[in-house]
Amino acid sequence: MTVSNGTSPQAFLFDFLLFCVTVSTYSLTAAKNNLSDTGKTSLGFADTTNATTLKTALLDGSTLNATENVCTVNEFNVPSMSGHARSEMRLEKLWHRATYIVIRHEDPDENEDRDSITDTSNTHILVQRRSNIKDYCPGKLDPTPGGVVGFGESYELNAQREIAEEMDIDVTTNHGEHNTGNSIRHLFTFPYQDDKVKCWGGMFEVVYRGKLSDIKMQPEEVSDILRISLDDLKTMADKNPQDWMPDGLHAIQLYLQYIRDIQVNRRLIKGYHGSDLAHYTLRPKPKVIFFDCDDCLYFDGWKVADRLTAKIEEWCTTKKNLPKGKAYELYKKHGTALRGLLAEDCIDESDEAIDGYLKDVHDLPIISEQLLKKDEALREMLLRIDPSIPKYVFTASVKDHAQRCLKALGIDDLFVDIIDVKSCNLATKHSKESFQAAMQIAGVDGDPESCIFLDDSLKNIAAARDIGWRSILVGCVGRDSGKTISSEHAEHEIDRIHKMPHVLPEFFPTCGDHGK
Repeated sequence: MTVSNGTSPQAFLFDFLLFCVTVSTYSLTAAKNNLSDTGKTSLGFADTTNATTLKTALLDGSTLNATENVCTVNEFNVPSMSGHARSEMRLEKLWHRATYIVIRHEDPDENEDRDSITDTSNTHILVQRRSNIKDYCPGKLDPTPGGVVGFGESYELNAQREIAEEMDIDVTTNHGEHNTGNSIRHLFTFPYQDDKVKCWGGMFEVVYRGKLSDIKMQPEEVSDILRISLDDLKTMADKNPQDWMPDGLHAIQLYLQYIRDIQVNRRLIKGYHGSDLAHYTLRPKPKVIFFDCDDCLYFDGWKVADRLTAKIEEWCTTKKNLPKGKAYELYKKHGTALRGLLAEDCIDESDEAIDGYLKDVHDLPIISEQLLKKDEALREMLLRIDPSIPKYVFTASVKDHAQRCLKALGIDDLFVDIIDVKSCNLATKHSKESFQAAMQIAGVDGDPESCIFLDDSLKNIAAARDIGWRSILVGCVGRDSGKTISSEHAEHEIDRIHKMPHVLPEFFPTCGDHGK
C-alpha cells in the first residue's frame, strides 16, 4: 500500500457541495497486464485503450466478456425480450442496465462508524482504476464501481456480485456469526447517455468496514483502488476530467444531491428534477433567487402590513367615498384593491392616476419613524450566498416602498433589481403573468426550475409551483388566521428568512469571504 499527498482544493466540480479539508490518498495496485507481441494482454484479451483497437476487438469478439448476454432495455428502462451480447450492446450503443456503487470506507483503525454522511469533507470512498482490457472507458478512474447487469439479473444481485468479484467485498452475510459489518442499500435509478453509452443506472451505497489490505482485486477488471475523500475527488476530477468515467462523475453528482436532500429533509415535489427515485435526475443550476420583501426579508408581526392595509382603506373611503370595508372586498374579488378599483371604474386608468394611488397607499415613514431597523445577521447571510447567483426582490408593492424597507434593513445594495407591481403590468403577484415578467426581467429564458423563490404567501407559493419555480415558504403562521400554515408546493418551510442556509446549504460556500 502506497501513500501520496492530496492536492489542495482550487476549484469545485459540483456547484452545490463545497468542502475545505484535504486528506491523503491511499492506493492499492494490482499486477500489470503486460502486452504480448500480438497486442493482447497476459490475460489473453485485447488492450482496448485505443479506440480503433477497441472497435476491432468488439467486432472480432476478443474483448472481455464479449459474449455475455446482458440486460438491454428501451429508453424507458423496459427490458428487451432476450437481451443482447455484450459486444453487440457496445457496438450498437444500446440502452442497457448497469450498477453504480459508492463505496464508503470506514477504516476500523480510525474508529469510524457512521450510518450516514455527516461530515462530507472527511468522508472517504474507494475509487477503482479500470483495467486496460475493459470494453468501456479502459484505464479510467471510476468513482462508482459496478457493472453491466446480466439478462434476467436484478440490479441488487448484480451490485452484490460485482463488488464481491472485483474487490472481494461481501455485503450478503450481514447476520449471524459471519457478520462482515458491511452494508448495501439501493438508493435510486437514473438514466444516462452521451456519445459513447446509453444506460439506466441502479445507484447503490456500500459501507465497507474492513481494512484496505483485505481487498482482493480482480486483475481482469481492476488495476488500482484509491481511497480518497470526496473533497479530493472533486479536486482531481476538476483538474483532469479526462482521467475519469463521465457517467461515474454524473452518478457521484446524483449521489451527493440525494444525500443533501436527506440531510436537509427536502420535500420532493412531483414533476421536479430529483423527485422521482425511479427516474432520478440532477436539478438545474440555480440562475436567480427571488425574495419577497414584506413579511419575508423581515418580520415585524405584520405591523407594516397592517399600516399599508389601513392606508388603502383610508384612500378608498376618503378619496373615493367608498363604504368601509369595500377595499377589502375589491382585494378578495380581484386579487388587489387597485385591480378592483380599475375593474369597477373607481379610478381612472391613466398612468398619473395609478401612480398617484400607488404612491399614496405605500407612503409609510419606514426610515424616519424606524418602523424597520438594520439587520446585520440578514446582511451577513445574504452576503454568504453564492455570488454567481443574482438576487432580486419580487414584491407585490411598489419599488419606492421596497427600497425604503431594504435601506432600513441595511441590505439595499445586495440586489440586482426590484421587480414590483408596475414591472408586472399591475398583475396580481400570484398570477402567471407576474412570474413570467419576473423571469423576463431577470433574464431567465430556460428551465423555470432554475428560479428559487422565497415568500410568505401560500397563494404565491402555489403560483410558483404552477410555473415550475422552486419555492421556500417563509413564515409558519398565517396573517389572517393566526394559525400554523403549510404548503405542499414548497420544498421547505422556515419560520424566518435567516434559516435559509439550513435548507439551502448548497447556496452558501463554506470557504472564503465574498465581500462582507
